[in-house]
Amino acid sequence: MDIVEYTLFLVKSITENSDMVKVKEIGQDEESIHLEVLVKESDMGVVIGKSGKNAQSIRTLVQAYSYLHDKKKVFINIDSF
Repeated sequence: MDIVEYTLFLVKSITENSDMVKVKEIGQDEESIHLEVLVKESDMGVVIGKSGKNAQSIRTLVQAYSYLHDKKKVFINIDSF
């Protein structure tokens, strides 16, 4: 499982419209990976969470996964459509 699949798994597990979730890698260099998470607008509140706690938890888990596998810094952009 790569980092995109892991991020997709995490976000799908908390959203109501899990079939509408998309995660893609938008950039990578020697030290970092940039991911974009797209969710349906009605799921945006759940993914962000109160005071951004869910979003921060997702970022923490993905960063820990990256540290164990790639050892790169991960930046996640969360957006809706």
